[in-house]
Amino acid sequence: MTAQFTLKPDAAVDLHMHTTYSDGRWPAQRLIDYLAEQGFDLVAVTDHDRVDKVAEIQALAAAKNLPVLPGVEMSTQWHGHVAHLLCYGFDPAQSALKPLTEKIVALQLENTHEVNEELRKRGYDFPRQEALLAEHDGKLHRPSDNAYLLMEHQHTSDWQTAMRMIREAGFHSILATMGEAVEAAHQSGATCIMAHPGRRDSNFTYYDTALLDQLRAEVPIDGIEVYHPYHNEESRQMYLDYVNKHNLLLSTGSDSHGIASRMPIKYRAETSRPLLARLGVTVA
Repeated sequence: MTAQFTLKPDAAVDLHMHTTYSDGRWPAQRLIDYLAEQGFDLVAVTDHDRVDKVAEIQALAAAKNLPVLPGVEMSTQWHGHVAHLLCYGFDPAQSALKPLTEKIVALQLENTHEVNEELRKRGYDFPRQEALLAEHDGKLHRPSDNAYLLMEHQHTSDWQTAMRMIREAGFHSILATMGEAVEAAHQSGATCIMAHPGRRDSNFTYYDTALLDQLRAEVPIDGIEVYHPYHNEESRQMYLDYVNKHNLLLSTGSDSHGIASRMPIKYRAETSRPLLARLGVTVA
């Protein structure tokens, strides 16, 4: 987005959401329709490792008079620790993030096909794959497709078991290093925010202030996603104190995936005022 504009302090903002272009449940059009109907004033759609759909999503939103910041959530790691990165404010047509994301997506797809083949060798058949994946011409396009196929063919009844089954069949995360992602983002003029550092489930590292100090000594991130549904009040205050102490930017995001427990959230624009100012949005 290149246009400069102004938001009121209480304008509704959500800077972290996903569509079916990554691991969300809603297609882009449905998400944009919902956000427009609910009266959001500014959003960022941050599909994992996808910058190729940013312009398309912005065009859908423009038809609804909804400003959308260019954004992506990079799936990265730092010394073996999972460390997702929210990148905002790049040109999707000319970005150093594009070749990096293309490499990650290609490797993810290669692994997805390998897992599908292994599942079939283990006796799991998917006769309805073409119909179930009709949105993508019946073809696999993301790692979670295999888990979805297992559930829809009643090879298992719950998502956790399906994910365990695909891991046993060879699924593994394909991650860039956080350092190379930040470098590519900064080359593209983007701002880099560490996503949900306080997430505590088994797939993520919990970043306390000491670990954040170590990371920042090596990787020049610009800020932290302080307000996230998985952060409790203690974590939010800890990260708020940290960004204030170190003069970092902070962001506010729902991490919405289009399911009841992860819907978009109307955060006040003034909460992320310095970040929005960096991205050309005045809050006044």
